[in-house]
Amino acid sequence: MPYKVVLTAEAAEDLRALDKSVKEQVARQLRKLETSPQLGEHLGRKAGFDLTGYYKLYAAKKAIRIVYRILEAEIVVEVVAIGKREDMAVYREAARRLLKPK
Repeated sequence: MPYKVVLTAEAAEDLRALDKSVKEQVARQLRKLETSPQLGEHLGRKAGFDLTGYYKLYAAKKAIRIVYRILEAEIVVEVVAIGKREDMAVYREAARRLLKPK
């Protein structure tokens, strides 16, 4: 059964902010997650940020990272951040979003 890929509101904004060609490459990677959610690499602690339970997936020749988690019980892949790896920006943003009260 394919997984449903869901973007948080903030991750959807990240996607909208990308250039069209990069957006297409990210969309291609997101489609892969529907059938292979474990495709990405486990994150754990990254640059001082605790992203245990989350994965990263590369897009756009490794310039863009997609940070997500797998919700097995719901058969959902939840994307929390999409952005550049430069200066660990995407990981910093993902950690900030996860710590923010809901």
